[in-house]
Amino acid sequence: MSVVDLDRPQRGSDFARLSRQIAEAGLLERRPGYYALRIGLVAALFAGSWAVFAVVGDSWWQIPVAVLLAVAFAQVTLLAHDLAHGQISRSRRTGRIAGLLVGNLAVGLSYGWWMDKHTRHHANPNHEDHDPDVAPDVLIWSRGQAETARGLARFVGRWQAWLFFPLLTLEGINLKVSSFRALRRPSLKNRAAEGLLLVAHVLVYAGALFLVLPPGKALVFLLVHQACYGVYLGCTFAPNHKGMPVLTAEDELDFLRRQVLTSRNVTGGLLLDVALGGLNHQIEHHLFPGMPSVNLRRARPIVRDYCRSLGVEYAECGLFASWSQALRHLHDVGRPLRRA
Repeated sequence: MSVVDLDRPQRGSDFARLSRQIAEAGLLERRPGYYALRIGLVAALFAGSWAVFAVVGDSWWQIPVAVLLAVAFAQVTLLAHDLAHGQISRSRRTGRIAGLLVGNLAVGLSYGWWMDKHTRHHANPNHEDHDPDVAPDVLIWSRGQAETARGLARFVGRWQAWLFFPLLTLEGINLKVSSFRALRRPSLKNRAAEGLLLVAHVLVYAGALFLVLPPGKALVFLLVHQACYGVYLGCTFAPNHKGMPVLTAEDELDFLRRQVLTSRNVTGGLLLDVALGGLNHQIEHHLFPGMPSVNLRRARPIVRDYCRSLGVEYAECGLFASWSQALRHLHDVGRPLRRA
């Protein structure tokens, strides 16, 4: 099952009735004009950031340029996300080729590996056994995971709420390491193309840094850039599910409730939509992952009112409140380890 298959309505279900309302409102239709404009603006930001880097040259003023480039990388990554969901092109082949160029070549993120991981997340969000985003690799997400935690997860889990944002500074590097590790999997499609494009990204990226900057400044630039990139992505994705119910094998929920009850919307204006790529409307995105991100805001009142008519809790709050809830959850699930 691919990411774009997840919004097929189940005939006669609560979700099917909601899906008909959304379809009648025209919110599942493609938005080529919007994406043409967005792709143009993101491409200009990406190319412009590198142009500023070249013009500034050997100077410590490159530090704010590193922050600007981190924003550009994050926006390119959000475009890759929309490509994976089939929001931009109906053609899977076109989407895959564009995803390889945008993900692997532009930002050094394996498109195939991430798409597989993200598909499993969408199928079972916040599920202890099936969602790779809540696997207890470093952080733990439930009391059950705390009780069985070993090694690094057990050590970090005690104080993970305090370590969460510092750890996000490593997320950019972690994504690249995970992308290269995924090349060893026989199940990864287009491994040769994925590998060649990832290597090309690293060579061009490192070459540009060390060609323009002396080694010391180049290393500082790299650390600042990757740290800000990781924090940006973490602050985009973490508010969506962290602190929401974590499901186990005992929880039997239909598609609508499984997606809504484990997701949280982040309220804000159009600027927040741009900054988070529309993922602040996480409930609508999980129900209709193929919906163009620009339509998610319009779908929100329909979904919210429908959930309330069913008595299904619809969670939303501000950006800082969402971070606070996620951190409180992390601190709470780590309590057994602190007592031990």
